[in-house]
Amino acid sequence: MASTGDTQSPSSPPNLPWKRKLANLFTSILFRQAFRSDFTVNRRLLRLLDRKVPPSTSRGVAAFDTTVDSSSSDLWIRVYNPLTFSDSDSHPLPVIIYFHGGGFVFGSADTPPIDTFCRDFAREIGAIVISVNYRLAPEHRFPSQFDDGFQVLKAIDEGVISETLPESADLRRCFIAGESAGGNIAHHVMVRAAEYQFKRVKIAGLILIQPFLGGEERRDSELRFGSGYGMTLEMADWFWKAWLPVGSNRDHPAANVVLSNISGLKFPPALVVIGGLDLLRDRNKEYCEWLEKSGQEVRVVEYPNGTHGFCWNPDLPEYSMLMQHAKEFTKTFS
Repeated sequence: MASTGDTQSPSSPPNLPWKRKLANLFTSILFRQAFRSDFTVNRRLLRLLDRKVPPSTSRGVAAFDTTVDSSSSDLWIRVYNPLTFSDSDSHPLPVIIYFHGGGFVFGSADTPPIDTFCRDFAREIGAIVISVNYRLAPEHRFPSQFDDGFQVLKAIDEGVISETLPESADLRRCFIAGESAGGNIAHHVMVRAAEYQFKRVKIAGLILIQPFLGGEERRDSELRFGSGYGMTLEMADWFWKAWLPVGSNRDHPAANVVLSNISGLKFPPALVVIGGLDLLRDRNKEYCEWLEKSGQEVRVVEYPNGTHGFCWNPDLPEYSMLMQHAKEFTKTFS
């Protein structure tokens, strides 16, 4: 298991800056107002706070939306094309299919932080980024998000939407990527993809940024960083309850993926990004060890001061480091 970056976590949690503390306070208040104790969501409140951004040309990247399936799930994607790279067959660009975070229950491809991240991802890496606007829980529980993700892959492979992609999109160099809950989705979509015979699509790598993984038995990082470091343990537990099948617990294989057996599947190389101050840190490390024991190639990057959801904030140093590590990874394996 190859590692890059500084993987030494601080011996004790640092004193967070006041802006981070204020953001955590606001998040805590919003959580209690938007996510109800009966595991339903106040969508009206979330819509008021979550202004949407239309597709546009900004930050050196052109974007457009296209529908994948309007008949049953209203599934659509936002495609990002970096303008600094030639849009021609002589300069093919890798394709990154991206799944955003949000605990499976909030966020969208047109949410400002997600839109900004995908633009920067496309520009810095030099790739066509396809951001998937999957269905949300609790209105659409497991496995709706996995179904949506895999449907996008098949639509690309079967030419349903590939004709709308930039000419420079190289479908033989596709990467599946995701952050937090999107990282969980990316993993499970990859499991399905490993058992499917694609005609045009070839998956070259997997990029998981702080993937949202769980289990009934608490880990040390969940107890140490479960309050005040981005996503809290209370939030995580709520998200699992709102998304997993009714009556199941966090050891469901969709959450505790290391209880599954993938030794017979062939995954592409994986890059796993871990936050040293993330409550998911220990589970992410277990996941990497499990991948390696299953015969998969894994590269691990850990940012000691990375809290959960750091990639929603371009001002953080970890944001820029992630862009560089992802760029190096895609160049190596495409």
